[in-house]
Amino acid sequence: MSAEYSVPQKRKLVTALPGPKSVELQERRLRSVSRGAGTLVNIYMDHGAGAILVDVDGNQIIDLGCGIGVTTIGHANQDVAAAAAAQAAKLTHTLFTVTPYENYVAVAEKLAEITPGDFEKRSVLVNTGAEAVENAVKIARKFTGRRAIVALDHAFHGRTNLTMAMTYRPWPERAGMGPFPGEIYSVPTSYPYRDGLTGEEAAEKTIDYINTHIGASEIAAFFIEPIQGDGGIVIPAPGYFKRLSEFCTENGIVFVSDEIQAGIARTGTWYAIEHHGVVPDLVTTAKGIAGGFPLAAVTGRADIMDSVQPGGIGGTFGGNPVSTAAALAVFDLIERDDLLGEAQRVEKALWARIGDWPQRFSVVGDVRGKGAMFGVELVHPGTTTPYPEALTAIIKHATTNGVIVLDAGSWDSVLRIMPSVVISEELIDDAATVIEETLAALSGL
Repeated sequence: MSAEYSVPQKRKLVTALPGPKSVELQERRLRSVSRGAGTLVNIYMDHGAGAILVDVDGNQIIDLGCGIGVTTIGHANQDVAAAAAAQAAKLTHTLFTVTPYENYVAVAEKLAEITPGDFEKRSVLVNTGAEAVENAVKIARKFTGRRAIVALDHAFHGRTNLTMAMTYRPWPERAGMGPFPGEIYSVPTSYPYRDGLTGEEAAEKTIDYINTHIGASEIAAFFIEPIQGDGGIVIPAPGYFKRLSEFCTENGIVFVSDEIQAGIARTGTWYAIEHHGVVPDLVTTAKGIAGGFPLAAVTGRADIMDSVQPGGIGGTFGGNPVSTAAALAVFDLIERDDLLGEAQRVEKALWARIGDWPQRFSVVGDVRGKGAMFGVELVHPGTTTPYPEALTAIIKHATTNGVIVLDAGSWDSVLRIMPSVVISEELIDDAATVIEETLAALSGL
């Protein structure tokens, strides 16, 4: 994609990383910020554009993380910034549930248009992904009159008390944070690299577990991620979600697609569930929806969404005027610049550049992905045993050489690659070359 950026789209290091100003800021941070708010890399950013971040020392760094999938359209997009600034100069807050405004309605109208399904829809706007999931739980429970909530193994649904109960692994997010709410169940999922099952076989395993451990008639909602982000970019086998959706319909269960990380153009479609040919009852949206401004949503079938009494859902800052203005600009940008097509371009570029890593490097067990959302599963050579130490080594080498990557996976052994959809093939090649230096060393090459 050709575009003019305020920062040259290339990696450039002018100091060691982290640089002296970052080191100074880290010392200040340790004296003032809770250590519980840990960071992957102690390199402090100043500005950015496109797929490049610039730190406080002037280093230009390739961003393959996008703030965990937020800046899908690129950093500091000028159209989005202008829309937010114009709105901030006009009106910053009234609270929609007190005195409403058009932006909120316009975002809800657009969500009804772009989410899967041609039925009548409603939305509620909130602040974060976890808040969207919590509201989806409340809505499903109200609609069904049931209490049980089902999520998949390796899922990540948020950091609040309820959403942590829906999240799979205990460390580091859940450790010491309980007790958690009851009636939350984790069930087996489809993990093609590790289980070798077809989608239909994996679905029957999931359904059998539900029938023998929970009881379908007790379940209010079944939450799935079409592509599990924190779980390791796990993409279930074809047919898996189709069968689960049918099971939910047969048993009056609300089928919820959690699209907080995979939605809004990241995978080459508006929503990742579209790759599976399934229409969910509810969809949760966050991260990429507003180009870096805090906004999230629950969108779904009108009868389900309208089952909640007035005042039952909402919040002080949900659907804030500035964030919704940014979201409307993001929607326009995705359509104007064909960012769905750009995500598909990035997918082709990533497959072409890193798709052969399992054959070239013995520590790579699997490469998988859709659009600008890829995972590289690291294993001890000759086995499928997770190799978290390899991931640690890759992250350390990449970040000290100007490439931001993410960790993922229930065993901390999946390299997560989530660049902006505007990233160039040249930046993909440069970043992959840096990562390959560690892969080669780990593989004894």
